[in-house]
Amino acid sequence: MGNTRPFDKPIPDSPESPFPIVTDFCDIVSGFGRGSAELGIPTANIPIEQVPEAARDLEQGVYFGYCRIEPISKEEHTEPRDNHRDVEYNYGKYLDESNGDFEVLPVVFSIGLNPFYHNTHKTIELHIIHKFHRDFYGARLRFSILGYIRPELDYTTKEALINDINKDIIIAQRVLKSEGYTPLRAQVQ
Repeated sequence: MGNTRPFDKPIPDSPESPFPIVTDFCDIVSGFGRGSAELGIPTANIPIEQVPEAARDLEQGVYFGYCRIEPISKEEHTEPRDNHRDVEYNYGKYLDESNGDFEVLPVVFSIGLNPFYHNTHKTIELHIIHKFHRDFYGARLRFSILGYIRPELDYTTKEALINDINKDIIIAQRVLKSEGYTPLRAQVQ
């Protein structure tokens, strides 16, 4: 499947080794607060130690797959974040079945250091390609890694980063609708 940027990697018609990689349910935790606030592209952050070793060992970059969110029964609470914005942990209490929030959903995500922000530790930040009504910190998420889109890049502007993320989303949507990838939705059910 052809991509459009010089740094994009070829995506095969169906996953090739080491893919697919499927996680168990992982906790959705607070990140740096940049995805929604600065970029307009919200992310679900997963502790890297909760994913299989095969995922932790992947090349830093942008990947795609499917995910499913599961709420858990826990009392809501608020935690402060370093950027002075409090984070409401509601554990998925406000996820809405009628909005499709519990369906298997397409996802594009980064594994790496996010050089634009000069991170010092590896993170996994998933952008679920779906419109949610509320945040769902504390819920659990199971996801698959089906392929690699591109390496992690350093950007000179926030706009260039946003532009590439939006192109990553388009690539992921296109690939996940193809016959070699659509049946793999079942892996996260």
